[in-house]
Amino acid sequence: MARIDEIAPDLYRVSIYMPQFDLQFNHFLIKDDEPLLFHTGMRRMFPEVRDAVAQVIDPAALRWISWSHFEVDECGALNEWLTVAPRAQAICSQVGAAVNIEDFAIRPPRGIAKGEVIETGGHTYRYVPTPHLPHGWDAGVLFEETSRTLLCGDLFAHAGNGPALTNDDIVAPAIATDSGASSLSAKTPATLRKLAALEPATLALMHGSSFQGDCGAALRELANHFDGAIRAALA
Repeated sequence: MARIDEIAPDLYRVSIYMPQFDLQFNHFLIKDDEPLLFHTGMRRMFPEVRDAVAQVIDPAALRWISWSHFEVDECGALNEWLTVAPRAQAICSQVGAAVNIEDFAIRPPRGIAKGEVIETGGHTYRYVPTPHLPHGWDAGVLFEETSRTLLCGDLFAHAGNGPALTNDDIVAPAIATDSGASSLSAKTPATLRKLAALEPATLALMHGSSFQGDCGAALRELANHFDGAIRAALA
């Protein structure tokens, strides 16, 4: 069954653990004047995620639906959500809108550019493009500027069924779980360091426990790891 936890002000984590993958699938609901859902989940998960969201808000009240990159667990149930929430609009990168969502979605999406802001009422989410980080040409993240929460998609994905929120190390588990899933290029560490410069207070992870603590240090440590991985690949 879905587990619901408030991990930052007005930010609810809806988590479903799939033991066959030893992996949590996390969806993030912002309860506000214009509610936002980050990650739709897979279509087969939709009834369970919808019922969990309904414990916090009326699903029909959703205004914004977003995700990091085009992948079944990130936006597979988009059309189901658009059906139950008649005012909702999908928001994603301009690349994602052009190459995927304008054809995939039952209503036109809003493609957003670097630095563009989504106002939900009490919260401000700024879009940060992160192409190919950790994978996906269309990838990007949302940064909430008041609570300093980074909705970071597949970054730091790690296995297990841990707590909703941790201050334990998430870098080593992410490296152990990666298994080549992350793209490696000269831009990979640089993009991570740009995210570190935001100095987030909370990292909202799609897979695994979300993190509170020195998030900038965790992002820089992951960047250092990828620096070494790139050097090793070129050796």
